[in-house]
Amino acid sequence: MKKILLPLMLLGMLCLSSCVDIEERYDFKANGACNVIYGFDMSKAVSVLMNLMTDSVRETPQFGMVKDTTLNFYSALPDSISQKMNAEEMKMAQGSELAVKMDLKNNIMKVSIKHEAKNAADLRYYLQHLSSISMNSQLNNVTNNDKVKAFDTQPLITGQSYYNYEITDHKFYRVIDKDKFNAFLKKAGSKFAMAKAMLIDMPYKVILNFARPVKKVDNSKAVLSADRRQVVLITSMDEVMKNPALMNLKIDF
Repeated sequence: MKKILLPLMLLGMLCLSSCVDIEERYDFKANGACNVIYGFDMSKAVSVLMNLMTDSVRETPQFGMVKDTTLNFYSALPDSISQKMNAEEMKMAQGSELAVKMDLKNNIMKVSIKHEAKNAADLRYYLQHLSSISMNSQLNNVTNNDKVKAFDTQPLITGQSYYNYEITDHKFYRVIDKDKFNAFLKKAGSKFAMAKAMLIDMPYKVILNFARPVKKVDNSKAVLSADRRQVVLITSMDEVMKNPALMNLKIDF
């Protein structure tokens, strides 16, 4: 784990003040389960970083590593953190996977967190508590830990905490809480503002796949597929900061 994520220490701050392509994907199953993936593609940020590196640094073993691996999220945590989790948090972490695809010389750096929710209640719990577990686990501060070398996607994951969710077997509703969103911006807004000042955008895509046709979508920016089984919302963090309601979704299926 240490070798896999070591270069991410060098990328952490750059990735949040530079370009990150963000993608949320929900795959709803006929039995009520749902696979959720939060993906962060930092490849463009790596390209910027590599251009700033000297030839001698680019030729070091750290920058020559190529990895494509998936780890259990819970097993990646040190005992000092996992022992502080309650039973529900532990169960959620154990049901999640951390995937890392890295080839720095070819400007590839992708990180994703995947979770399989067993039912609507499990999905709602996961979405409401993912950010709190990340904060409680201090994943943004574990760079000194022997097991985990941090990559700072924490503010992006923390963003999930500003939604209010209503999820059943036939609907997926999420609405931004303006007070929570404003509090989020106070913490992370400076990094997004820096990216904007550098004329760098942060694309944000939400993809929801359903096992049955969607009856109704309440978001004018969302696109419903011809077979009514997929909803896609494409925006950017800059647009979201200007109009948080863009991320509101009310889907009946």
